[in-house]
Amino acid sequence: MKRSIAWIFLLLAVVLVFLIGRWTSPDLPTTDSARTESAEAAPEIWTCPMHAQIRLPAPGPCPICGMDLVPLAHTSDDDPRRLVMSPAAKALAQVEVAPVERRRVTRPVRMVGKIDFDETLVRTISAWVGGRLDRLYVDYTGVTVNRGDHLVRLYSPELFTAQEELLAAKERLQSNEKEASEFLQKSNRTAYASAREKLLLWGMTEEQVAEIEARGSANDHVMITSPASGVVIDKRVDEGAYVETGTPIYRIADLEHLWVRLDAYEQDLPWLRYGQKVVLEVEALPGQTFEGVISYIDPFIHEHTRTAKVRVNVDNSRGRLKPGMFVRAVVAARLGAGGLVQGRALQGKWVSPMHPEIVKDSPGDCDICGMDLVPAESLGLVSQEGSGPLPLVVPASSVLITGKRAVAYVEVPGMDRPTYEGREVVLGPRAGDDIIVESGLEEGELIVVHGAFRIDSSMQIRAKPSMMSAGKERIIESGPEAVLIREALSPVYTVYLELAEALANDDLEASRAAVEALKQTFAELPAESWPLPAKSEVSRAREALDDLENGAPLDDVRARFEGLSAAITHLVERYGHEGEQPLVEAYCPMAFGGKGAAWLQTGETIANPYFGSKMLRCGEIRSGHEPVSEAREHDHAAHEGEDGR
Repeated sequence: MKRSIAWIFLLLAVVLVFLIGRWTSPDLPTTDSARTESAEAAPEIWTCPMHAQIRLPAPGPCPICGMDLVPLAHTSDDDPRRLVMSPAAKALAQVEVAPVERRRVTRPVRMVGKIDFDETLVRTISAWVGGRLDRLYVDYTGVTVNRGDHLVRLYSPELFTAQEELLAAKERLQSNEKEASEFLQKSNRTAYASAREKLLLWGMTEEQVAEIEARGSANDHVMITSPASGVVIDKRVDEGAYVETGTPIYRIADLEHLWVRLDAYEQDLPWLRYGQKVVLEVEALPGQTFEGVISYIDPFIHEHTRTAKVRVNVDNSRGRLKPGMFVRAVVAARLGAGGLVQGRALQGKWVSPMHPEIVKDSPGDCDICGMDLVPAESLGLVSQEGSGPLPLVVPASSVLITGKRAVAYVEVPGMDRPTYEGREVVLGPRAGDDIIVESGLEEGELIVVHGAFRIDSSMQIRAKPSMMSAGKERIIESGPEAVLIREALSPVYTVYLELAEALANDDLEASRAAVEALKQTFAELPAESWPLPAKSEVSRAREALDDLENGAPLDDVRARFEGLSAAITHLVERYGHEGEQPLVEAYCPMAFGGKGAAWLQTGETIANPYFGSKMLRCGEIRSGHEPVSEAREHDHAAHEGEDGR
């Protein structure tokens, strides 16, 4: 009994303490006020649990799947481009950020090719006079010869006759030295000089001609000597063969200087400049590297390989390199201010226009062709660093690329919780582990370098724009063909907007007139020659209007207006428009018994063409389409060009 009384007193004490605290607490609202605040805080946006993109101002069924809509809770994560995370979620996702920087970057350009002869150091030994090759002192290829070495002993009756003429001319000159006739002396000197020059032009050396004169007798054989040092790389005739004037006998190449012919893909050509150093590796000499200099870049692309030949001059005085060897090459191209590849090794140098491998520190003549040297700057061989800012550079791991789109996530400053914003960026070339950003980011912003894919996955789950979904941003077709299509569709858009306005105003006569005008406008389009996407949408729009007769009631026109609007919207999304005002895409979820339908209009005030005056303001604005200006057309074309690298 006493225990029961104690429990009763304890329960009364607890109730008393609760009531005292309830009456004295200033922070707890009364029941009526709590209900009022709860009602005021009730969400005004309703969404579908299965389709998060559905957001309507009133409850009802989802226009896509029919499920009952639920209230959309208001959080700080409502921005479609942003994702708010807790510090714990950030740590779990291992999100790391780094600042966007402006700096020079170096990109390794890799190429492959083969070693070849230096064409400027290849000589052809030919017969300067007809005859028989009685002796070939060099009777196989690969022999190393020096300038003046014996190559061929040639029997030539023509050469014997020419020697006799020289000796006769010399004898007449000597015997008539004291002749009183100046004309005769001049004639003898001319004949002697001519006979001597004839032998020299036929390949005899000064020493050989002097020997004939000293001997005083002609020889029916002559020795052909090497005009240059090198290696015999080709022997065209055999011993005992008869040759005519100009018949090639040998080809000799100097192997102390070689060319390396490399294949550069067209996307790598902007990184290559004349005078850049190249590091070479050959298969036959693993672990050894050689250095050369770019001396020539093809001015055209080979059609089948889509590459351009890059020529590198390399020293081979030690004889380790051989023509035909397979080569791997790397050029460390450096991008500086203004987005230009630095190539200043030739600054202040003088170069031959015909043979750019001839480089000197001061003006002079080309050692090969004798042309005057010109400043390297005048030939475009020196690329300045530029006066613009250094390129924006981010780690390549921070950019998510899919198709033609690239997305990066930046940390929003000044937020209570970690907040990340998605950005579509336009990328420049990649430079090793870095990548250049042309637009979409600013210097100093903190970009996510690790964990970007996890953030993007969360954006996809929440039906927000991500790397897989561009949201409401679209890329408009560019190029001459797209411009012609856009111009041809301008009258269509004009009459379509007139039809939408007439339906919103319940104006039957104006609606019928607009339908007939649209039929005529579509008939005049040259859509048969257009690309398939444009041609298909035009056919779809025509089908929506074909069955409408001139006396069709307003409900029939509205029923066909849905298919017409879908086709027109797709054309505007793909090719843009040239109107003076932006076009906005509006949507009414109540149209056609809750199925919903969209349309295009100008202005932000809803003018519902499906209900007219009954529900004129029913609907919401989904997206906008700005007019395509000439500058924007150029930007899109540039964007397409970057993505095709």
